[in-house]
Amino acid sequence: MSNALLLEKRGHVAIVTMNNPPANTWTFESLSLLKAMVEELNADKSIWSLVITGSGDKFFSAGADLNLFADGNREVARDMARVFGLAFETLSQFRGVSIAAINGYAMGGGLEVALACDLRIAEEQSVMALPETKVGLLPCAGGTQNLVLLVGEGWAKRLMLCGDRVKAPQALTLGLVEEVVLQGGALEKAIALAEQVGQQSPTAVSACKTLIQNHRTGPVQQGYILERELFVDLFETEDQKEGVQAFLEKRSPQWKNQ
Repeated sequence: MSNALLLEKRGHVAIVTMNNPPANTWTFESLSLLKAMVEELNADKSIWSLVITGSGDKFFSAGADLNLFADGNREVARDMARVFGLAFETLSQFRGVSIAAINGYAMGGGLEVALACDLRIAEEQSVMALPETKVGLLPCAGGTQNLVLLVGEGWAKRLMLCGDRVKAPQALTLGLVEEVVLQGGALEKAIALAEQVGQQSPTAVSACKTLIQNHRTGPVQQGYILERELFVDLFETEDQKEGVQAFLEKRSPQWKNQ
């Protein structure tokens, strides 16, 4: 098996480390592996949260290796766009909470994988950009859509059309990341946040995530209806019974993700 992605499990938290030095670039193989890995984690009911980070102390990920596109082969471009999209859409649809621990440069597809996560923690030295237009390309792994959802159309255009780079403090102001920490602290903070998620019912968290992301594809009115349906559906779970009973008995709940 490839070592381009490393997987570690700590309790209910899965930690995925991009491990393709020197810049943790994505390849067809590593993108296919990410998709398969997230699908396996989705099937593992003991995993409630996922943290993704980069190896080393300079790059979170620099995105795709541009050598792949040097000869202008359209079939290679089509295959890479497809596998990028499938991998990051699968990550976005992860059943639990996904957190990007951005520990350095997050460029192009490196930022897009963070955008596919639910939350982003960035170290203070991190720099983020979608510089594809500088080389005659465009973000093809959800970046043109997901960035707008986070920072709005104006700043999405600044980053993609004007080539702006955003440092971590400004990214926090824009809403591109949810928190900035000291250098070396992103992974620890992301794991702590993932463990905080574990205090909530994993079945309820999954339902809430489905509802929050409903606005991307469905009208608000449909969301209201789905909200009520999923609320009632939770009464078929063991976690709902355990959560209410634990509250009434003034004790911590013991979740089963069932």
